[in-house]
Amino acid sequence: MAQLQCCFFSSSLMRTVDVTVLLPTDKLVPGQTAPQTPKRYKTLYLLHGIFGSCRDLVNGTRIAAWAQNRELAVVMPSGENKFYVDTPCPGEQFGRFIGEELVDWTRRSFPLSAAREDTFIGGLSMGGYGALRAGFTYCGTFGAVVGLSSALIMENAVRSTYDNSSLLGNRRYFESVFGDLDALPGSDNDPYALVKKRLTEGKTLPKLYLACGTEDTSILPCNEAFHTFLTENHVEHTYITAPGKHDWIFWDTHIEKALDWLPLGEPVQGVSSGHVMTEA
Repeated sequence: MAQLQCCFFSSSLMRTVDVTVLLPTDKLVPGQTAPQTPKRYKTLYLLHGIFGSCRDLVNGTRIAAWAQNRELAVVMPSGENKFYVDTPCPGEQFGRFIGEELVDWTRRSFPLSAAREDTFIGGLSMGGYGALRAGFTYCGTFGAVVGLSSALIMENAVRSTYDNSSLLGNRRYFESVFGDLDALPGSDNDPYALVKKRLTEGKTLPKLYLACGTEDTSILPCNEAFHTFLTENHVEHTYITAPGKHDWIFWDTHIEKALDWLPLGEPVQGVSSGHVMTEA
């Protein structure tokens, strides 16, 4: 699996941004003498959680091995701590960066399919929220969304206070991300409102895969509530709860299950240090 550490200038963020890209263009399977001719690959845009970076998913999960087996390209940008939304500050349009600019740049730069049914977005924690927001906002671009332990914490943001020393409890922090917190419910940063808006417009929502650990006590209730909301509004989705916490053990397990759920081909292992073939 080719791993590329890239940077390019973003007009949405008005700075050079870091992106990690996984490409199966070097995949060699047992019996072949050379990698196959590159094709237009299905692509998963994968978003890290808060405090993370574009290397988080490579360091914390086995996504590189699984993506190689599935011949899936994976694009992992750095989203800082901005929940992948268009913040009130100029030069911090993270939503547009993810949903428009990053997709356009990667498609121009790498052999990626431009078909909606081949383009997916996913993430964990803050990235799960960002993936859902991007999937609903740019539903013509993304055919499927994966949300692992999605941080659907709008109520926490609305209830936050200025004297809270915790980043995820501090009102000034949330205002720097979402702007007027009293206007957050029902806005384009509210996944509930986005779903209702797209249904009213008659748009086709992306397929949804949501998973959360049963011991993830701070995040499970908001995921349960969103699952109930989707069910009541007849939005087709897969919702999984399983033993686990808000940690890499759970995410490593369930990113593989999410790849099994995505419309990918049957896995075929390539030659690598983790798959050495010897003759008898």
